[in-house]
Amino acid sequence: AQLERDNDGPLAPDPTAVPDPVTVVETKAVNGQCEQTEPLDQQQQQQQQLHTESQGEALKMDQEMKITDSLEDGGLLESSMRLKPHEAQSFRKKALWVSWVSIVVTIVLAIVAFTVSFMRHSASAFGFAFDAMLDVLSSIIVVWRYSNAAAVHSAHREYIACVILGVVFILSSFCIMGKAIHDLATKLLPEVDGFLFSVSIVSGLLCLVLAVIKFMLGKVLTSRALMTDGFNSLVGAIMGFSILISAEVFKHEPKVWYLDGTIGVLIGFIILAYGVKLLVDMVPRIRQTRNYERFE
Repeated sequence: AQLERDNDGPLAPDPTAVPDPVTVVETKAVNGQCEQTEPLDQQQQQQQQLHTESQGEALKMDQEMKITDSLEDGGLLESSMRLKPHEAQSFRKKALWVSWVSIVVTIVLAIVAFTVSFMRHSASAFGFAFDAMLDVLSSIIVVWRYSNAAAVHSAHREYIACVILGVVFILSSFCIMGKAIHDLATKLLPEVDGFLFSVSIVSGLLCLVLAVIKFMLGKVLTSRALMTDGFNSLVGAIMGFSILISAEVFKHEPKVWYLDGTIGVLIGFIILAYGVKLLVDMVPRIRQTRNYERFE
C-alpha cells in the first residue's frame, strides 16, 4: 500500500488500500488454555470423504449380491466366477470320488446297523441304518449331479438334485420317526454289549470324516446338493454316537429306557425340517432356470 507523510507525524496508511485477507480459525478453551481447532471447511471435507467411502463399500456389496443373483438367474452358480475351468473340473472329480467312497462305506454301515437294530432292539441303530441308506441315495444324486463335466456350474441341475434330496429326506424322516414312536409305545428295551459299542464308534467316526470332506467341497463348488449330502453324513455321525450314548445311559440308569427312541424321533424331525426347507427354497428356482440350457 502507498503511504502518505503528514506534516507533523509519521507515515499514515492509505485509506483506499485493501487489507490482506485473514483466515478465521476457530478456537476453544481446554483446561484454561486456548486450543486451535481445524477449520470448518476441512472438517466438512473429512466428513464428506468418510461418507463417500461408506457409500462405496455399500455399493460394492450391493453389486456383488446383484452379480450372484444374476448368475443364478442366468443358470450358473457362483463358483463359475471364482474357479478356473481346470480347477472346477478338479474339484468335480474329487466330489465324484468322495461320493463313490461314501456310497460303498454307507452301504456296509447300513447293513451292519440294520443287523444290530434287530438283534439288540435299538431304535437309534435302526434310525442310523435308515439314515445310512439315505446317505447312499443322496450320494447317488450327487454322482448324477457331477457326472457331466459341462454341468459343473449348472444351477438348474443343482436345483433339481436338491429337490430330489428334499423328497428323499421327507420320506425317510417318516420311516425313522415311525419306528422310534413304535418302540416308545411298546417300551422296547435296547440290549447293550461290546458289539453295539464298536458299531457305534466306527459308524460315527466314518460319517464324521465324510461329512467334513463333503462340506469343504460343497463350499468350494457352491453346491447346495453336496452340502446337503454332507449334512446327511453329519446326521449319521450324530446318530452313530447317539447309539453309544443311549446304550451307556441305559446301562447305568435302566429307567431312562426311552432315551434311545427319543433320539430317533428328534433326528426324524430334523431330517423332515431340512427336507421341507430344501423344497421351499429350490422349487421356485427350478422354475426360474428351466428356460436356460440343460446339460443332458
